[in-house]
Amino acid sequence: MALPPLDSPQWQSPWRAFAWGLRSITQTILTIVLFVTYLGIGALAHDTHFSLLWALASTLYVWAGPAQIILITTLGSGATIIQSAIAVTVSAIRLFPMVVSVLPLMRTPTTKRRELIFAAHLTAVTLWVECHRFLPLVPRERRIAFVHGLGCGLVSVCLCANTVGYFLAANLTQTLGAAILLLTPLSFLFSTARNSREVADVVALTLGILLYPLAAKMNSGLDILVSGLMAGTIAYGVHWWREVRA
Repeated sequence: MALPPLDSPQWQSPWRAFAWGLRSITQTILTIVLFVTYLGIGALAHDTHFSLLWALASTLYVWAGPAQIILITTLGSGATIIQSAIAVTVSAIRLFPMVVSVLPLMRTPTTKRRELIFAAHLTAVTLWVECHRFLPLVPRERRIAFVHGLGCGLVSVCLCANTVGYFLAANLTQTLGAAILLLTPLSFLFSTARNSREVADVVALTLGILLYPLAAKMNSGLDILVSGLMAGTIAYGVHWWREVRA
């Protein structure tokens, strides 16, 4: 199901754009990956004795798989709310560059900041990856509504997976649960590689993979952040150098 052309009358209504965003969850393999991943998160919440309502609320308000895993495991191991909040906040820092890169794709000269708040909340790795694929096919004035539809569709899928995983927890072995959770980073890696069209994108991705083992030896707990920051900075330098030479 392809999106309608940019000049199609189907984009005239924001609700139509929202509906197209909702339908677009059927056009990405990441929907299946998210479903399977959130089966594991639902099972993890069950095994750590959290209620189903609590698990669903964490999906709605945190909306980031790794951060939810950190939240569940830290609270489940006896950490205080403040300690868990700090750990989740540090994990969420990685999403800030994604929000900064996606929101400009939605803005128009008349867009108000409050109109971007919900889109910013919905921006996790899956939405960030798919926005770079879908948004060029959507009229700029309808992109916020489209992203709202896409994000709500993905969240709904995850809420359903949470519920199913919570009640199937007794039938999931620890090895299978770990394998399910591993699908998410692998799918994001392959999706990012697919969307890497600029030289700077390829440099950032390659250096991020190569620098991560070195950053992990620091035992700081910030290995992903450190390797990503270094790789991104070098990639930006390469991009700037190529622009100057051109």
